[in-house]
Amino acid sequence: MTLNRRFFLAGTAALVTFAGAAAQAQDALENVMSSGVIRIAVPTDYPPYGFVGLSLESQGLDIDMASLIAEKLGVELKMVPVTSANRIPYLQTGQVDLVISTLGKNAERMEVIDFTHAYAPFFQAVYGPKSMAIETFDDLDGKTIAVAKGAMEEPELAKLGPDGMIFKRYEDQASATAAFVAGQTDVIATSTSNAALMAKKNPHLDAELKKIIKESPCFVGIAKEQDALRGKVNEIILAAKADGTIDAMSQKWLGKAAGDLPLTE
Repeated sequence: MTLNRRFFLAGTAALVTFAGAAAQAQDALENVMSSGVIRIAVPTDYPPYGFVGLSLESQGLDIDMASLIAEKLGVELKMVPVTSANRIPYLQTGQVDLVISTLGKNAERMEVIDFTHAYAPFFQAVYGPKSMAIETFDDLDGKTIAVAKGAMEEPELAKLGPDGMIFKRYEDQASATAAFVAGQTDVIATSTSNAALMAKKNPHLDAELKKIIKESPCFVGIAKEQDALRGKVNEIILAAKADGTIDAMSQKWLGKAAGDLPLTE
């Protein structure tokens, strides 16, 4: 075989491989429907979005959302446990069809994957005893607030609350949480997920969400060029918003309705 012939065959093979990959990307929805299975990356150690309960079964808001999408598509759900570090690579390498794992949208991620409409809120907030009246941020004046050193809750809350707030800084979220649970501070400023873990570990704790500091909604991640699947998931999300399903899931796991969530183009 001549050298030119070998180059021609190699080039042809590369084109066929590229074309096949592109077709597979465009046919993601068709592949899911024909196989009868959708593979969805989910968290398993991030309550209340995804965690393993006492029954040793995965549960949480993200798990419920994954189940809803599979149910509406009429296919079997295969959940794939992921971490924050590997969830996007799993999507890019075709190991999963979707990522439902408290995934926020930003410019860097938008360069490598696509996003559906938002399906759930994610926020940092102030939590305190039900008996304590906190209607506005001004009501935090003179209150001691447990925060983790270096966490975003303190600088964000400082923009919103009065100068009289008294921040008690601890080495990490676990230490800040322990201080609040022990009654060493009036309230705690922390994330949704840490608040849920706090409530789970301390069922006697009579604490509730008081004021939201900052919201960072969760989106479903989809590989680039999977427009048909993305469109179908968007339809499911919009229908779930309209019939109250998304609000009910948020109320169940986060203690508040989802409310208005951003849409993607």
